[in-house]
Amino acid sequence: MSQNFSDRYGFKPVEPEITIREDAPDDLRFAIAQIAVNAGMGPSRIRDVVCTVLFVAPDRNNWSEYPNIWDEVRGLLEDCEWFKVYDIAERLHRSLHYQQADQFRDELNRFFREKGIGWELKDDEGIVFRGSAPFTATTVNAVEALTATGRTNAATEIREALRDISRRPKPDRTGAIQHSIAALESVARDIANEPGLTLGRLVPRLALPRPLDEAVEKLWGFASDRARHIREGQQLGDDEAELVVSVACAVSIFLVHRTQQVR
Repeated sequence: MSQNFSDRYGFKPVEPEITIREDAPDDLRFAIAQIAVNAGMGPSRIRDVVCTVLFVAPDRNNWSEYPNIWDEVRGLLEDCEWFKVYDIAERLHRSLHYQQADQFRDELNRFFREKGIGWELKDDEGIVFRGSAPFTATTVNAVEALTATGRTNAATEIREALRDISRRPKPDRTGAIQHSIAALESVARDIANEPGLTLGRLVPRLALPRPLDEAVEKLWGFASDRARHIREGQQLGDDEAELVVSVACAVSIFLVHRTQQVR
């Protein structure tokens, strides 16, 4: 029997709100090693990866897989800085192949969701920012819709926004806002056939229903004030950046779908 009871019968816990980003709690430090074992890695192989990432020499006095090398791995994970834990997780994933790599990714992402950790492991990008469920759905749908309709520049801007908000130890929140607004502006220029206008001047030409037109104008104003013209001492939070990126993606999807329906 390869599946757990909950997997066989489709039971899933309610996902808690995201409360952890710049931290690696004890449960995660243990889980990463255990998930690697579940995926087929032995303690010695895990230790090789951990020591490589941390630039520490393995203890020559530890030669038995259990408990010696396993305890050494646990100790290294428990004592390292929080962001190194995520580095180790990425390196372990890259050390696995095919189904083992998929299993490691899936189990780690399930752990992230169940523990309210705002990260997600992707095959090609490593560990990236995970927002709320609506944020994730909106950004994924935006990239898919923009790519499917040939608006690759706008799709690239959304991907860049996600990379910026994922940067650690210091996320580039202003960059995330700028890229998401650039994506919306690119879509608006294409639809209005006005390649030289800014989003603020394009809004009246998009025939947006009220008060959506006013909301987009205010979104543009907020982004211009808080992300383009940064004032000393002014700080943006993850929630603000996530909100702007989500709204920009949602409006982009709306414009693309409406244009398709008209055609």
